[in-house]
Amino acid sequence: MEQNAGAHILEQRGIVASLDREFARLHLRLTAIIESTPASLLYEDSVPSAIRGLRSIAENVLRSAAVIEQTFGGLTANLWDDPFEWTLPEQLSSPATVLAHLREVEQTRTHAFLSFTDDSCLLKSIATPGDGLVSLVELLLQTLLHATHYQTRAVVALQALSGISPSGLII
Repeated sequence: MEQNAGAHILEQRGIVASLDREFARLHLRLTAIIESTPASLLYEDSVPSAIRGLRSIAENVLRSAAVIEQTFGGLTANLWDDPFEWTLPEQLSSPATVLAHLREVEQTRTHAFLSFTDDSCLLKSIATPGDGLVSLVELLLQTLLHATHYQTRAVVALQALSGISPSGLII
């Protein structure tokens, strides 16, 4: 009987667990991008003219992390500010500092996910500065989509600048 109760609780968190896994995978991909990037190319923005407007590898990774940090900082501390000011290239100038920042963002995200008790909490409305009232699941999906967009741009920049394709990453 106790085993069934545990299975029932897991079933109630299926969507939460799935979203948690997707965000964790995104974190691993962002980490892999930075680990694959030579330090000299982190902020290099001289990509081929066919893809002008593409930011540097680190800028795209940091924009991806910023989307996540803004959402989960908003959810956990009601701090909806764009993390732009503390993610400047001067502050995060090496792969090690970018990776440390990514770990901090992942900790914030993980902390927020611990508060999601079951799938039904994803239906709650959240007041956001930009979109007004949205359901938590809608906010999480928008965040995941937007962060993945920047992650993809980082991979494209890495491939354009160096020919490197981080292992395990498929666009």
